[in-house]
Amino acid sequence: MRVFRGREPTIAADREASTGLLEVAADGERAVRVWTPHRQLAFGRRDRQQDGYDRARDAAAELGFPPIERDVGGRAVAYDGETAIAFARAEPIDDFRRETGERYEHLAADIADALVSLSGVDRNRLTHDEPENAFCPGTHSLSTAVEDGRLRKVAGLAQRVRQDAAITAGILLVDGRTELLTVLEVVYDALAIPFDPDSVGTVAVAGGPSDPDVVRRTVEETLVGDAEPTVEPAGNLLEDSSKHD
Repeated sequence: MRVFRGREPTIAADREASTGLLEVAADGERAVRVWTPHRQLAFGRRDRQQDGYDRARDAAAELGFPPIERDVGGRAVAYDGETAIAFARAEPIDDFRRETGERYEHLAADIADALVSLSGVDRNRLTHDEPENAFCPGTHSLSTAVEDGRLRKVAGLAQRVRQDAAITAGILLVDGRTELLTVLEVVYDALAIPFDPDSVGTVAVAGGPSDPDVVRRTVEETLVGDAEPTVEPAGNLLEDSSKHD
């Protein structure tokens, strides 16, 4: 399995590198990437249909979160450039109409295992249920239950499928909850989308480590599993992508 580490110098180059994961899978190889994206506010395709989209973009930029538009996933997500981790696993497929649900389940189970292995994260408090009015609401998430039974979302998952390859990916919030709440509240308000700040959780709030490097290594090891990893810089993905241009 090819494992790609690091991020590229710009948001655009880093996104192109992630696109290269699909090309690796299309060539018949599996690939994993777990990294800390640049500071940004990534809007989903549905966000562009909202009347307040331009206001939301301006608000994110004013708070120092460059707005971008992503191809997969639902609503807006924020990366602080330091503690919000992105993860992705790409694999070749034979039939794009099959096993979408299985890939989601496999990735969710692996992320749950990674969280449990991090000191303090209790498996009994992990659930696939989605908090009400969460950021980037969807049916594929991981949340933690706090003392009074309320849920806080820690990770959201998304998937992109082509005829020859699939990539299952997501965001995992490690720390930095206060700053992320600030921009998410403003952006969701501008989009006129219900959002409950208390629904946002992090690994640190759940009792795990606040060091993103520790979490990144644990997630990477879990996504690789029993495979033999070949570690490469993320920049190699740009080369793989260019071969298919």
